[in-house]
Amino acid sequence: MQDRACCDATWLSCRTVKRYPGNMPVLPLDELQFTEKDPLTGKITTLPALHPQNKADRSFVLYKPLPGTEDPGLVEEFLERARFIAEDLDWLLALPHDKFWCQVIFDESLQKCLDSYLHYAPRKFDRRAELPVELNDLERHLHRNVFLTFLRMSTHKESKDHFITPSVFGEILYNNFLFDIPKILDLCVLFGKGNGSLLQKMIGNIFTQQSSYFNDLDEIVPTILQVFSNILRACGLQGEGASANPQKLEERVRMTPKGLPLQELKDIVLYVCDSCITLWAFLDVFPLACQTFQKQDFCFRLAAFYELVIPELESAIKKRHHENIRVLSDLWRRLSHSRKKMVEMFHTVVHQLCLQPILESSCDSIQAYIEEFLQIFTSVLQETRFLRDYDELFPVADDVSLLQQASSALDETRTSYILQAVESAWDKTDRRKKALQDPALTETAAGAITVSRVSEQMEHVEEEDHLECAGAAAAPVAPVSGVELDSLISQVKDLLPDLGEGFVLACLEEYNYNVEHVINNLLEGKLAVSLQTLDRAMPRPVKPDPTPLVSARCNVFQDDEFDVFSKDSVDISRIQKGKRSDKATTKSLVNDKRLVKEQRERYNQYSVIVEEVPEPSGCDLFSREDYEDEYDDTYDGNQVGANDADSDDELISRRPFTIPQVLRPKEEKEQEDDDDDEEETEEKEVAKDHFVQDPAVLRERAEARRMTFLARKGPKPDNSAAVVGSAKGRGQNRDTVQERRKKEASKGTRANHNRRTMADRKRSKGMIPS
Repeated sequence: MQDRACCDATWLSCRTVKRYPGNMPVLPLDELQFTEKDPLTGKITTLPALHPQNKADRSFVLYKPLPGTEDPGLVEEFLERARFIAEDLDWLLALPHDKFWCQVIFDESLQKCLDSYLHYAPRKFDRRAELPVELNDLERHLHRNVFLTFLRMSTHKESKDHFITPSVFGEILYNNFLFDIPKILDLCVLFGKGNGSLLQKMIGNIFTQQSSYFNDLDEIVPTILQVFSNILRACGLQGEGASANPQKLEERVRMTPKGLPLQELKDIVLYVCDSCITLWAFLDVFPLACQTFQKQDFCFRLAAFYELVIPELESAIKKRHHENIRVLSDLWRRLSHSRKKMVEMFHTVVHQLCLQPILESSCDSIQAYIEEFLQIFTSVLQETRFLRDYDELFPVADDVSLLQQASSALDETRTSYILQAVESAWDKTDRRKKALQDPALTETAAGAITVSRVSEQMEHVEEEDHLECAGAAAAPVAPVSGVELDSLISQVKDLLPDLGEGFVLACLEEYNYNVEHVINNLLEGKLAVSLQTLDRAMPRPVKPDPTPLVSARCNVFQDDEFDVFSKDSVDISRIQKGKRSDKATTKSLVNDKRLVKEQRERYNQYSVIVEEVPEPSGCDLFSREDYEDEYDDTYDGNQVGANDADSDDELISRRPFTIPQVLRPKEEKEQEDDDDDEEETEEKEVAKDHFVQDPAVLRERAEARRMTFLARKGPKPDNSAAVVGSAKGRGQNRDTVQERRKKEASKGTRANHNRRTMADRKRSKGMIPS
């Protein structure tokens, strides 16, 4: 195979020298043509350098991932397939410039092979078992060849003699689908670590030579944001933009992550991890895409997605302590990794759109960037969980301080509001924010990971597959005790019930009371050296209480009159021994008249009425006949009640004597009966109610009312002659015109039920076509 490659290279060099002898100018590959002679017919033909006939007949096999089982047959098949692909790519990279591009453009099997590797190649965050040395070397070699192939495909000028016109190069890439946005995303997540600078130049050259990729990015951002909505729908969560249509009645109600089967929960976590880390890798390699993402309110959608999904998935993983612990540990590690990458992704967008332009621009053009910064953070203030985790890795106060230094016209009200919202987000959690006083102090104990340490180790995740990712919150906390400590111990024992409380307590103290960190280290067997020698069934040590029981007692009877612990002497007479006698007690209460005597003396004072006040002898200052000025004698001369009609005579007078009816004469009795009958008849006549009156009487009354009305109104002149007027064609006088107008206007009051007026009204409103 190597001899064949050398022969091809020698043949191409001879043709090139023959085509350009001397100092003739070198043409780009898209304009280069070759003249060949057909060995059969002898005809000389001229073909462009980029022609399908120049493609070699070679079939590239598809890449398949390494099987999860250790079946020797499957492993051998993977080794053979990977070896074929690596050798084919070695041959491809050894081709000269024109043959390489002919093979890339016209060989469909090559593009399918590269696409399959981008699709199935393991990501750096995937957890894999230990592989043999031969297999690791082969995978590393294949990984390198794929990257070099894409790197050469993205280079339009390899040397001063081998290059392609930039405009034609962009058309070749775009029209032949050598690169597209999904491929670029996979390239970033696969080759970003360790090759960041090369990958950044490679993708930058692609977007520079073909501006259509920016249009594709604009169209694909809504699809990327739809991924968040799909995850929310799969989790049974209702978020903004998750579902624009109402749920149908026949649709099954989605369960929350806590109720999903383990396999579905695993798929969701893997989907979240792959999506978030791929987006972060793309924005980290190509930060110019941040502007395109933010046009679709990417920061707000990301923060809202983080606030809804992350707590639910964390809770769902924690509650499944009776299931596969190894799988749950891997899911927790992936979810923690995704949390950190989402926070870093948000910071990348903010730094690229706001902070970096402020640092590079003059003072006259930074106001727009400051406004963008304030709007982004104002839109996510309600997402307290995300805001708290972001502030822990990238303090918002530092960014606000940078804005204050850059501009003197900063809106202090809005910035203070943002800072207060951040502090309020910290107040709503039981995790306490600890600021490191000594910058050089990065670890407080063996195995304790600070925020900076987490960031540093997560950058080298491909070298440290056993990294313990605590997410965005990994700052050390103060020691805990009491009920809170018991709760932390119970959380660990729920997952690992065979451990003793003493051993769990030692692990919590070693890892700063971080339950997740302790569980991950226990499951993976990566405890600190000081913990490996301890007995895992060690009970919790019992600490004696240094305070005596007597001095520490505190109850409702403390310091009362019978407290022998606080008093030296107690009144024994106040202590009752045995049962009290209820009879003696009741009798003594009844015989106790002290209260009655007190009340009697009080009421006796009201019963004393003094009619005459005795005057002391020899002290008559006033005579009895002396007139007292304060006495009012105005009505003394009036005889009150003397002339009243109700005298006492009416009380003693009798009623007049009446002869009984039985003893009266017969004539007088009949006369009284007649009088009584007449009175009854009159009363009946008066009380008679004519419910239906006589119609003749009613007509007479109506006629009388009508005549009265006509008499009051006066006779109505007869204008019938004026309405008729003269014959047609002779003209009409003024009276005739007025009478006709009046008759036309009042026609509806007598007939037609006002139809003309209503017709005009409908016509004016457009209801009747005119």
